Amino acid sequence: MGNVQPTIVPYEDFDVTADIKALRMACKGFGTDEEAIIQILANRSAAQRVEIKQAYFEKYDDELEEVLKKELTGSFENAVVAMLEPPHIYFAKELRKAMKGAGTDEDVLVEILCTATNEDILCYKDTYAKVHERDLEADIEDDTSGDVRNLLMSLLQASRDGGYDVDEGLAEQDAASLIEAGEGRFGTDESTFNFILTRRNYLQLQATFKVYESLSGTDILDTIDSEATGTLKDCYITLVRCAKNPQLYFARRLNAAMKGLGTDEDTLIRLIVGRSEIDLETVKDMYLEKYDVTLKDALDSECGGDFKRLLIQILH
Repeated sequence: MGNVQPTIVPYEDFDVTADIKALRMACKGFGTDEEAIIQILANRSAAQRVEIKQAYFEKYDDELEEVLKKELTGSFENAVVAMLEPPHIYFAKELRKAMKGAGTDEDVLVEILCTATNEDILCYKDTYAKVHERDLEADIEDDTSGDVRNLLMSLLQASRDGGYDVDEGLAEQDAASLIEAGEGRFGTDESTFNFILTRRNYLQLQATFKVYESLSGTDILDTIDSEATGTLKDCYITLVRCAKNPQLYFARRLNAAMKGLGTDEDTLIRLIVGRSEIDLETVKDMYLEKYDVTLKDALDSECGGDFKRLLIQILH
């Protein structure tokens, strides 16, 4: 939406042969040259990194991913492995990981699905089936329940209006429906929220939220905060924030990953690697505007070692 900027663009002087030789050298002998690995991976686009992976295998008969896994550890290893996947495959794997084993990491499902475009959703469904030989909708249906399941299933239909037109009459109608569904009665009527938040285009939703506030005297986020709970509340807040400003949503999510005790390094990887070729430069701007500190300085104080150096290099 609007004019958003990435931090990683295709490297102009890309020389796949030179890159695979340098990576081979970085992993040979005693010790690993992490700096060389960082400089190459963080300055190549995802498509170029996939090319490197293929060329490496063809020349050395070794999987680059396996070679690097042997040499690296921890979050640095996880971030490097994430960078060697095409983004849609990486996200399909993250969705699967969120539902595997005991318990479901609903935060990850919300972050990926509630911020996705129709194209993203269709691509995730397709890739998920190819990579995992499973059906994303069936897995989400099995792993979630109640209103959250209904909302995520609505999103998986990829039925959001793809246009940029705003119908003021519809905004007034939707705002009135949301007020009736959310305030002034015991329990919130989820189906109205679901329908409007998953079907309307972002500009239409912005217009609806303005009318909502003028009619009810309340910001819709405050209503959601007082009326909804748990994961459903997270879904609604994510959808509303994304409709208003997706990059600000990601900035908030990065900040939350670094707040309090311990750092949620998986979320940092997902957002910094995952948004690097989409809108990370704009997310950086939003971060500074919102928190009065650069994202780079925040990472600098919260992360360490090669992991930190890699993330900061991706930020450029």
